[in-house]
Amino acid sequence: MELFACAHCASALTRPVSRVRFPPYAHHQIGNGVQLPALLDLGNYAVDPDPFGPPWRPWGELTEGEAETRGYYAPVHHWVSDGAAGRILLAPGDDIGTALILDRAGGACCGLTAHGGPNVACARCGHPVGALSDDCSFWQAVWLEPDAVRAVPAGPEPPVVEWTDVVHERFAVPPVDADGRWNYRCRQEICVTVVDLVVAADGAPVVFDDEEAAALFGRALSHYVIGAEGPPKHCALYGPGRPPAARHPALALVPRHPQTGRPWPTPSGVTGVPLDVEVWRCLAFPRTRSAVRVPGRLRAEIDRDDPPSPCRRGAVRFDSRLISDLLARHPAVRRPAVQAAHRVGDEFWWY
Repeated sequence: MELFACAHCASALTRPVSRVRFPPYAHHQIGNGVQLPALLDLGNYAVDPDPFGPPWRPWGELTEGEAETRGYYAPVHHWVSDGAAGRILLAPGDDIGTALILDRAGGACCGLTAHGGPNVACARCGHPVGALSDDCSFWQAVWLEPDAVRAVPAGPEPPVVEWTDVVHERFAVPPVDADGRWNYRCRQEICVTVVDLVVAADGAPVVFDDEEAAALFGRALSHYVIGAEGPPKHCALYGPGRPPAARHPALALVPRHPQTGRPWPTPSGVTGVPLDVEVWRCLAFPRTRSAVRVPGRLRAEIDRDDPPSPCRRGAVRFDSRLISDLLARHPAVRRPAVQAAHRVGDEFWWY
Protein backbone atom coordinates (compact mmCIF):
# COMPACT_ATOMS: atom_id res chain seq x y z
CA MET A 1 0.00 0.00 0.00
CA GLU A 2 1.00 3.64 -0.41
CA LEU A 3 0.11 6.99 0.98
CA PHE A 4 0.60 10.22 -0.92
CA ALA A 5 2.61 13.05 0.57
CA CYS A 6 3.06 16.66 -0.45
CA ALA A 7 6.08 16.98 -2.73
CA HIS A 8 6.69 20.47 -1.28
CA CYS A 9 6.77 19.77 2.49
CA ALA A 10 6.45 15.94 2.75
CA SER A 11 3.27 16.07 4.86
CA ALA A 12 0.91 13.12 4.46
CA LEU A 13 -2.07 14.00 2.29
CA THR A 14 -3.89 10.65 2.29
CA ARG A 15 -4.49 7.53 4.31
CA PRO A 16 -2.74 4.33 3.16
CA VAL A 17 -4.46 3.23 -0.05
CA SER A 18 -4.24 0.29 -2.44
CA ARG A 19 -4.11 0.61 -6.22
CA VAL A 20 -7.03 -0.63 -8.34
CA ARG A 21 -8.01 -0.43 -12.01
CA PHE A 22 -8.72 3.08 -13.34
CA PRO A 23 -12.38 3.45 -14.39
CA PRO A 24 -12.27 4.67 -18.02
CA TYR A 25 -15.48 6.69 -17.50
CA ALA A 26 -14.11 8.65 -14.53
CA HIS A 27 -14.31 12.04 -16.31
CA HIS A 28 -17.59 11.40 -18.08
CA GLN A 29 -20.61 13.56 -17.28
CA ILE A 30 -23.86 11.66 -16.71
CA GLY A 31 -27.02 13.52 -17.63
CA ASN A 32 -27.87 16.80 -15.91
CA GLY A 33 -28.45 17.32 -12.21
CA VAL A 34 -27.71 13.68 -11.34
CA GLN A 35 -26.32 13.17 -7.83
CA LEU A 36 -23.57 10.57 -8.19
CA PRO A 37 -21.74 8.73 -5.40
CA ALA A 38 -18.00 8.37 -4.91
CA LEU A 39 -16.43 6.56 -7.84
CA LEU A 40 -13.93 4.53 -5.77
CA ASP A 41 -14.36 2.76 -2.47
CA LEU A 42 -12.48 4.10 0.53
CA GLY A 43 -8.98 2.66 0.79
CA ASN A 44 -8.39 2.52 -2.97
CA TYR A 45 -6.71 4.72 -5.55
CA ALA A 46 -6.26 4.63 -9.32
CA VAL A 47 -3.96 6.39 -11.78
CA ASP A 48 -5.31 8.06 -14.92
CA PRO A 49 -3.08 6.95 -17.82
CA ASP A 50 -4.23 9.81 -20.08
CA PRO A 51 -3.84 13.59 -19.85
CA PHE A 52 -6.58 15.53 -18.10
CA GLY A 53 -7.05 19.11 -16.97
CA PRO A 54 -6.10 22.51 -18.38
CA PRO A 55 -5.00 23.72 -20.82
CA TRP A 56 -7.65 22.45 -23.26
CA ARG A 57 -7.32 22.42 -27.05
CA PRO A 58 -9.86 21.88 -29.85
CA TRP A 59 -9.43 18.75 -31.94
CA GLY A 60 -8.65 20.77 -35.06
CA GLU A 61 -5.42 22.08 -33.53
CA LEU A 62 -3.96 18.61 -32.94
CA THR A 63 -1.77 16.76 -35.37
CA GLU A 64 -2.18 13.00 -35.72
CA GLY A 65 0.83 12.30 -33.52
CA GLU A 66 -0.34 14.73 -30.84
CA ALA A 67 -3.77 13.13 -30.70
CA GLU A 68 -2.31 9.67 -30.15
CA THR A 69 -0.06 10.84 -27.33
CA ARG A 70 -3.24 12.09 -25.65
CA GLY A 71 -4.95 8.73 -26.07
CA TYR A 72 -7.14 9.43 -29.12
CA TYR A 73 -7.08 7.55 -32.44
CA ALA A 74 -10.20 9.08 -34.03
CA PRO A 75 -11.79 12.56 -34.02
CA VAL A 76 -13.91 13.69 -31.07
CA HIS A 77 -16.28 16.65 -30.76
CA HIS A 78 -15.06 17.87 -27.38
CA TRP A 79 -11.89 19.70 -26.44
CA VAL A 80 -8.86 17.58 -25.59
CA SER A 81 -6.67 18.02 -22.53
CA ASP A 82 -3.14 19.28 -23.00
CA GLY A 83 -2.38 18.69 -19.32
CA ALA A 84 -0.34 16.05 -17.59
CA ALA A 85 -1.05 12.33 -17.48
CA GLY A 86 -0.87 10.30 -14.29
CA ARG A 87 -3.37 12.07 -12.03
CA ILE A 88 -4.23 10.08 -8.90
CA LEU A 89 -7.90 9.32 -8.26
CA LEU A 90 -9.13 8.87 -4.67
CA ALA A 91 -12.42 8.63 -2.82
CA PRO A 92 -13.35 11.74 -0.81
CA GLY A 93 -12.46 10.93 2.79
CA ASP A 94 -9.13 9.32 2.00
CA ASP A 95 -7.55 12.77 1.66
CA ILE A 96 -6.78 13.71 5.27
CA GLY A 97 -4.22 16.48 4.82
CA THR A 98 -5.83 18.83 2.30
CA ALA A 99 -7.83 22.05 2.49
CA LEU A 100 -9.96 23.92 -0.03
CA ILE A 101 -8.42 26.88 -1.83
CA LEU A 102 -11.27 29.31 -1.22
CA ASP A 103 -10.67 31.59 -4.20
CA ARG A 104 -10.72 28.54 -6.50
CA ALA A 105 -13.79 26.93 -4.95
CA GLY A 106 -16.17 28.08 -7.66
CA GLY A 107 -18.23 25.32 -9.20
CA ALA A 108 -20.36 24.76 -12.25
CA CYS A 109 -23.76 24.04 -10.74
CA CYS A 110 -24.11 22.21 -7.43
CA GLY A 111 -20.48 21.88 -6.40
CA LEU A 112 -16.87 21.77 -7.54
CA THR A 113 -15.27 20.28 -10.63
CA ALA A 114 -11.72 19.26 -11.48
CA HIS A 115 -11.81 20.74 -14.99
CA GLY A 116 -10.32 24.10 -14.03
CA GLY A 117 -7.22 22.90 -12.24
CA PRO A 118 -6.32 22.54 -8.54
CA ASN A 119 -8.81 23.66 -5.91
CA VAL A 120 -7.32 21.92 -2.86
CA ALA A 121 -3.94 22.51 -1.22
CA CYS A 122 -1.71 20.86 1.34
CA ALA A 123 -3.16 21.82 4.73
CA ARG A 124 0.33 22.35 6.15
CA CYS A 125 2.19 24.41 3.54
CA GLY A 126 -0.64 25.65 1.30
CA HIS A 127 0.88 24.28 -1.90
CA PRO A 128 -1.83 23.33 -4.50
CA VAL A 129 -1.95 19.54 -4.76
CA GLY A 130 -5.17 18.57 -6.53
CA ALA A 131 -8.87 19.05 -7.04
CA LEU A 132 -12.10 17.98 -5.37
CA SER A 133 -14.96 17.08 -7.71
CA ASP A 134 -18.47 16.89 -6.25
CA ASP A 135 -20.63 18.74 -8.77
CA CYS A 136 -23.87 17.18 -9.98
CA SER A 137 -23.58 14.70 -12.86
CA PHE A 138 -19.90 14.06 -12.03
CA TRP A 139 -18.49 11.33 -9.85
CA GLN A 140 -17.43 12.44 -6.39
CA ALA A 141 -13.66 12.19 -6.35
CA VAL A 142 -10.38 13.74 -5.28
CA TRP A 143 -7.72 14.17 -7.95
CA LEU A 144 -4.06 14.66 -6.99
CA GLU A 145 -1.63 16.29 -9.40
CA PRO A 146 1.23 13.90 -10.28
CA ASP A 147 3.93 16.56 -9.95
CA ALA A 148 2.58 17.87 -6.62
CA VAL A 149 2.65 14.62 -4.65
CA ARG A 150 4.87 11.61 -4.16
CA ALA A 151 3.99 8.05 -3.21
CA VAL A 152 5.35 6.70 0.08
CA PRO A 153 5.29 2.97 0.97
CA ALA A 154 2.75 2.37 3.74
CA GLY A 155 2.64 -1.36 4.36
CA PRO A 156 1.78 -4.58 2.53
CA GLU A 157 -1.06 -4.83 0.06
CA PRO A 158 -4.26 -6.48 1.30
CA PRO A 159 -4.58 -10.13 0.23
CA VAL A 160 -6.17 -10.70 -3.16
CA VAL A 161 -9.65 -12.23 -2.86
CA GLU A 162 -9.83 -15.69 -4.42
CA TRP A 163 -12.14 -16.19 -7.37
CA THR A 164 -14.11 -18.74 -5.33
CA ASP A 165 -14.89 -16.04 -2.77
CA VAL A 166 -15.93 -13.68 -5.55
CA VAL A 167 -18.39 -16.34 -6.73
CA HIS A 168 -19.73 -16.87 -3.20
CA GLU A 169 -20.74 -13.22 -3.13
CA ARG A 170 -23.32 -13.90 -5.83
CA PHE A 171 -26.12 -13.68 -3.25
CA ALA A 172 -25.11 -10.16 -2.27
CA VAL A 173 -27.40 -7.19 -2.83
CA PRO A 174 -27.89 -6.76 -6.62
CA PRO A 175 -26.26 -3.63 -8.10
CA VAL A 176 -29.57 -1.94 -8.91
CA ASP A 177 -31.27 1.23 -7.75
CA ALA A 178 -34.62 1.40 -5.98
CA ASP A 179 -36.43 1.76 -9.32
CA GLY A 180 -35.02 -1.53 -10.57
CA ARG A 181 -32.45 -0.07 -12.96
CA TRP A 182 -28.76 -0.91 -12.89
CA ASN A 183 -26.90 1.59 -10.75
CA TYR A 184 -24.92 4.30 -12.52
CA ARG A 185 -21.54 2.64 -12.12
CA CYS A 186 -22.79 -0.63 -13.60
CA ARG A 187 -24.41 1.22 -16.51
CA GLN A 188 -21.04 2.78 -17.32
CA GLU A 189 -19.27 -0.56 -16.98
CA ILE A 190 -21.80 -2.13 -19.35
CA CYS A 191 -20.94 0.59 -21.90
CA VAL A 192 -17.25 -0.30 -21.52
CA THR A 193 -18.06 -3.92 -22.32
CA VAL A 194 -20.17 -2.87 -25.33
CA VAL A 195 -17.04 -1.22 -26.74
CA ASP A 196 -14.98 -4.37 -26.16
CA LEU A 197 -17.69 -6.46 -27.84
CA VAL A 198 -17.79 -4.12 -30.86
CA VAL A 199 -14.01 -4.42 -31.20
CA ALA A 200 -14.06 -8.21 -30.75
CA ALA A 201 -16.92 -8.63 -33.25
CA ASP A 202 -15.05 -6.59 -35.89
CA GLY A 203 -18.08 -6.38 -38.14
CA ALA A 204 -19.32 -9.95 -37.66
CA PRO A 205 -22.72 -10.76 -36.12
CA VAL A 206 -22.58 -11.95 -32.50
CA VAL A 207 -24.85 -14.73 -31.22
CA PHE A 208 -25.12 -15.02 -27.43
CA ASP A 209 -25.52 -18.49 -25.97
CA ASP A 210 -27.01 -17.00 -22.79
CA GLU A 211 -30.43 -15.33 -23.11
CA GLU A 212 -29.72 -12.86 -20.29
CA ALA A 213 -26.54 -11.70 -22.02
CA ALA A 214 -28.43 -11.47 -25.31
CA ALA A 215 -31.09 -9.31 -23.67
CA LEU A 216 -28.45 -7.01 -22.18
CA PHE A 217 -26.07 -6.62 -25.12
CA GLY A 218 -27.85 -7.82 -28.25
CA ARG A 219 -29.65 -4.61 -29.17
CA ALA A 220 -26.57 -2.50 -28.47
CA LEU A 221 -24.52 -4.58 -30.90
CA SER A 222 -27.21 -4.34 -33.55
CA HIS A 223 -26.98 -0.56 -33.12
CA TYR A 224 -23.19 -0.34 -33.36
CA VAL A 225 -22.13 -3.28 -35.53
CA ILE A 226 -23.28 -1.76 -38.82
CA GLY A 227 -24.16 -4.18 -41.64
CA ALA A 228 -22.90 -7.25 -39.77
CA GLU A 229 -21.97 -9.97 -42.23
CA GLY A 230 -20.04 -13.20 -42.39
CA PRO A 231 -20.13 -16.21 -40.06
CA PRO A 232 -21.52 -15.32 -36.63
CA LYS A 233 -19.27 -15.28 -33.59
CA HIS A 234 -20.79 -17.17 -30.68
CA CYS A 235 -20.39 -15.58 -27.25
CA ALA A 236 -20.72 -17.55 -24.01
CA LEU A 237 -20.46 -16.77 -20.30
CA TYR A 238 -17.17 -18.03 -18.88
CA GLY A 239 -16.00 -17.75 -15.32
CA PRO A 240 -15.68 -19.35 -11.88
CA GLY A 241 -18.55 -21.64 -10.99
CA ARG A 242 -19.92 -21.76 -14.54
CA PRO A 243 -20.34 -25.07 -16.40
CA PRO A 244 -18.40 -25.51 -19.65
CA ALA A 245 -20.02 -24.03 -22.73
CA ALA A 246 -21.99 -26.43 -24.94
CA ARG A 247 -19.96 -25.31 -27.96
CA HIS A 248 -16.51 -23.81 -28.35
CA PRO A 249 -17.29 -20.08 -28.64
CA ALA A 250 -15.25 -17.40 -30.37
CA LEU A 251 -15.99 -14.88 -27.61
CA ALA A 252 -16.61 -15.16 -23.89
CA LEU A 253 -17.96 -12.65 -21.39
CA VAL A 254 -15.67 -13.07 -18.39
CA PRO A 255 -15.63 -11.34 -14.98
CA ARG A 256 -13.03 -8.72 -14.16
CA HIS A 257 -11.48 -9.21 -10.72
CA PRO A 258 -12.67 -6.42 -8.41
CA GLN A 259 -9.20 -5.91 -6.89
CA THR A 260 -6.65 -6.62 -9.60
CA GLY A 261 -8.74 -5.66 -12.63
CA ARG A 262 -7.54 -8.79 -14.43
CA PRO A 263 -10.15 -10.77 -16.38
CA TRP A 264 -10.85 -14.45 -15.89
CA PRO A 265 -8.55 -16.42 -18.25
CA THR A 266 -10.08 -18.07 -21.29
CA PRO A 267 -9.00 -21.18 -23.22
CA SER A 268 -6.87 -20.91 -26.33
CA GLY A 269 -8.85 -19.64 -29.29
CA VAL A 270 -11.48 -17.87 -27.16
CA THR A 271 -11.35 -14.07 -26.96
CA GLY A 272 -12.23 -12.90 -23.47
CA VAL A 273 -14.45 -9.80 -23.20
CA PRO A 274 -14.16 -8.42 -19.64
CA LEU A 275 -17.32 -7.49 -17.74
CA ASP A 276 -17.70 -5.90 -14.33
CA VAL A 277 -17.95 -8.69 -11.78
CA GLU A 278 -21.22 -7.43 -10.27
CA VAL A 279 -22.91 -7.38 -13.67
CA TRP A 280 -21.36 -10.73 -14.60
CA ARG A 281 -22.66 -12.31 -11.38
CA CYS A 282 -26.21 -11.22 -12.21
CA LEU A 283 -25.94 -12.85 -15.64
CA ALA A 284 -24.11 -15.98 -14.51
CA PHE A 285 -26.17 -16.63 -11.37
CA PRO A 286 -29.59 -14.98 -11.77
CA ARG A 287 -31.50 -14.86 -8.51
CA THR A 288 -34.70 -16.58 -9.50
CA ARG A 289 -35.53 -17.91 -6.05
CA SER A 290 -35.49 -16.72 -2.47
CA ALA A 291 -32.27 -17.22 -0.51
CA VAL A 292 -34.42 -18.80 2.25
CA ARG A 293 -36.41 -21.99 1.65
CA VAL A 294 -40.12 -21.28 2.23
CA PRO A 295 -42.79 -24.00 1.93
CA GLY A 296 -45.77 -23.30 -0.26
CA ARG A 297 -46.67 -20.02 -1.96
CA LEU A 298 -47.83 -16.69 -0.63
CA ARG A 299 -51.38 -15.70 -1.40
CA ALA A 300 -51.70 -13.03 -4.11
CA GLU A 301 -53.10 -10.47 -1.67
CA ILE A 302 -50.06 -10.71 0.64
CA ASP A 303 -47.27 -8.24 -0.02
CA ARG A 304 -43.81 -9.76 -0.11
CA ASP A 305 -41.10 -8.27 2.06
CA ASP A 306 -38.39 -9.86 -0.11
CA PRO A 307 -39.32 -8.91 -3.69
CA PRO A 308 -37.48 -10.81 -6.43
CA SER A 309 -34.28 -9.21 -7.58
CA PRO A 310 -34.87 -6.74 -10.44
CA CYS A 311 -31.38 -7.53 -11.69
CA ARG A 312 -32.57 -9.57 -14.66
CA ARG A 313 -35.09 -6.99 -15.86
CA GLY A 314 -33.25 -3.78 -15.04
CA ALA A 315 -33.48 -1.34 -17.95
CA VAL A 316 -30.20 -0.11 -19.36
CA ARG A 317 -29.42 3.37 -20.56
CA PHE A 318 -26.65 3.11 -23.11
CA ASP A 319 -24.74 6.37 -23.19
CA SER A 320 -23.50 6.56 -26.77
CA ARG A 321 -21.43 9.67 -26.03
CA LEU A 322 -19.36 7.56 -23.65
CA ILE A 323 -19.25 4.66 -26.11
CA SER A 324 -18.16 6.97 -28.94
CA ASP A 325 -15.40 8.46 -26.77
CA LEU A 326 -14.16 5.03 -25.67
CA LEU A 327 -14.10 3.85 -29.29
CA ALA A 328 -12.07 6.93 -30.24
CA ARG A 329 -9.55 5.97 -27.55
CA HIS A 330 -9.20 2.38 -28.81
CA PRO A 331 -6.41 1.69 -31.35
CA ALA A 332 -8.77 -0.72 -33.14
CA VAL A 333 -10.87 2.26 -34.29
CA ARG A 334 -8.60 2.34 -37.36
CA ARG A 335 -10.34 -0.84 -38.57
CA PRO A 336 -13.31 -0.18 -40.92
CA ALA A 337 -15.95 -1.96 -38.81
CA VAL A 338 -14.93 -0.16 -35.62
CA GLN A 339 -14.72 3.15 -37.51
CA ALA A 340 -18.33 2.65 -38.59
CA ALA A 341 -19.37 2.07 -34.99
CA HIS A 342 -17.57 5.24 -33.93
CA ARG A 343 -19.50 7.25 -36.52
CA VAL A 344 -22.88 6.20 -35.12
CA GLY A 345 -23.11 9.49 -33.24
CA ASP A 346 -23.20 11.15 -29.86
CA GLU A 347 -26.91 11.02 -29.08
CA PHE A 348 -28.41 9.31 -26.04
CA TRP A 349 -30.73 6.40 -26.61
CA TRP A 350 -32.78 4.13 -24.41
CA TYR A 351 -34.25 0.67 -24.46
